[in-house]
Amino acid sequence: MGALAALMCLGAAPAPPGVALDVLLAETPAPRLADYRLFNDAAGLHPNAGLTPYALNTPLFTDYAEKSRLVYLPPGTRARYRADGALDFPVGTALVKSFAYPADLRRPDEKVRRLETRLLIRKKAGWAAYAYAWNADQTEAVLKRAGARFDVSFIDDRGQKRTVEYAVPNQNQCKECHQLSRQIAPIGPKARNLNGNFAYAGETENQLVHWTRLGLLTGAPKPGAAPRTARWDDPAEPLDSRARAYLDANCAHCHNPRGVASNSGLFLGVEETRPPALGIGKHPVAAGRGSGDLKVSVDPGHPDRSILLYRMASTEPGVMMPELGRTLVHEEGLTLIRAWIDGMKAP
Repeated sequence: MGALAALMCLGAAPAPPGVALDVLLAETPAPRLADYRLFNDAAGLHPNAGLTPYALNTPLFTDYAEKSRLVYLPPGTRARYRADGALDFPVGTALVKSFAYPADLRRPDEKVRRLETRLLIRKKAGWAAYAYAWNADQTEAVLKRAGARFDVSFIDDRGQKRTVEYAVPNQNQCKECHQLSRQIAPIGPKARNLNGNFAYAGETENQLVHWTRLGLLTGAPKPGAAPRTARWDDPAEPLDSRARAYLDANCAHCHNPRGVASNSGLFLGVEETRPPALGIGKHPVAAGRGSGDLKVSVDPGHPDRSILLYRMASTEPGVMMPELGRTLVHEEGLTLIRAWIDGMKAP
């Protein structure tokens, strides 16, 4: 009691309350992001104890938005390593992803406007996805089941002004992208996409090693023995690995045997090895206007005769791919896939 009294006299601040696990596990989502106590401040800038930042080797493109990711596991629990697919996360896990735009992408830490924070929560009955939109003052994020839209302007890496009507997904769109065998599931935090270094406060460490050391992950081998997704934007890595990583991140959440585009026969995950399944010389299942009157998904050596590239280069609804998550053409990604197809030899 004497020590406690001394601390009180010195004005020691009480420890902030922990994450509200009961709110995370509730059947219905909280109306405000702050209700989960994932952050220590109303602005959502300072994660609560128990949240760990992470990044993906190759992430999904979302109209050049900057993304920050956090994972929360209930105390005493661990995720289990899987060589294939997402890690096996325990009940109570929250995957937290925030989307923001700096005024100038060349200065990513200055004049940053956050637009939304998405939660993927492992409840007892399975995963649930919710989107929370931030207000103009950046002081509160509220649940948006029906989605939302924001007009955004920013300067890109080339110094050019860009404008975009950013779309917060509605509940059904969340389910569509995160669907495996008709069940919501994580698509980013796979062991191979986490097998890379991250600059933590005070140190840089491989994420699989870091998670294991913190007791967040069990069963993981050493990084050299684990699969690894290439970084799509690292020119030091092989072109084929970079292109396959890009297609995996941007297309394979739907284009896989368990995804919503399974009937297309086009499977773009990095594990796929069959040339026809990768679109090489493959005729489309349905040749509507999305094909652009082209014959095959990927025509080796001929990017401009490939449906895959044609759809990536479009922003027209019903033609563009991916269908959701972007309104702009990702010029750098398009250049990468063009080079990949151009360098292929005809079978």
